[in-house]
Amino acid sequence: MLSGKGVVAIWNGITEEGRQDFYQWHIHEHMPERTGIPGFLRGRRYRAVETETRPEFFTLYEVEQFNVITGEEYAKRLNAPTPWTKRAISHFLNTSRGLARVLLSEGPGPGGVLATVRFQPATTDHQAAVDELSPLISQVMQSPLMTGAHLCKSDEDATGVRTAEHEGRTDYDAPPNWFLLLEACTVGALDAPLQAVLQHPVVRKAQVGRYLLEYTRLKTDMAAG
Repeated sequence: MLSGKGVVAIWNGITEEGRQDFYQWHIHEHMPERTGIPGFLRGRRYRAVETETRPEFFTLYEVEQFNVITGEEYAKRLNAPTPWTKRAISHFLNTSRGLARVLLSEGPGPGGVLATVRFQPATTDHQAAVDELSPLISQVMQSPLMTGAHLCKSDEDATGVRTAEHEGRTDYDAPPNWFLLLEACTVGALDAPLQAVLQHPVVRKAQVGRYLLEYTRLKTDMAAG
C-alpha cells in the first residue's frame, strides 16, 4: 500500500545538457527538501524502461493526508525555489504534475518497477468509477510478482495553483486526471495487469509508461537553501 492518503505525482523529461545537474539536484537538494516537509513520508524517482517512453522520469511523493500538499509548509517551498532549483527545472521537458488523493491502494510494499496509467474515466460519476475500478485493483494484485496497485485522482483546483516555481516555465503539459500505479518485481510482471487495465471499460484515453526505480528518499532533517 502507499504510505499515505495523498500524493504528488510528476512526469518530466530533461534536456541532455541539464541531465547531470538534474540528477545531482534531485538527489542532494530537491528530494531531501521535499521529504523534510512535515507530513511528507517518502519520495521515489523512476526512469523509463523503454527509450521511446515520454516523459522519461516519474517522481512520486507520498504524504500522510491530502491537506499536507495544500498546506502552508509545502506552499512555502514552492514559492521560494532555490537557485539550484531554478537552474535545474529550466531544463525540464513535457512536465505533467498532479496533486492527488489516493482512492484505492493494495499490496505489501514498493516494487522495483512501476507502470503509470494516466486516463480519463468513461463516466463522470466519481463514486461509480471508484466502485467499478475497485475489483480491478484486487484482480491485478492476483498476478505473480505484483507488489502494489493504487488508484489516484488529481484535485484540479489544488493542482492548478500557480507558485513561484511555475514562473516563466513553458514545459508544462496537461496535468493528470485519474491515474493508476502498478508496482511489481520485474518488468514482465506488469504485462498482464496492464492488459487488464487497458481493457477495462472505465479506462479511456490511457497514457502508459513503464519505469525502473532509481532512488528512494525517506524522512530526513536536511533542508535545502
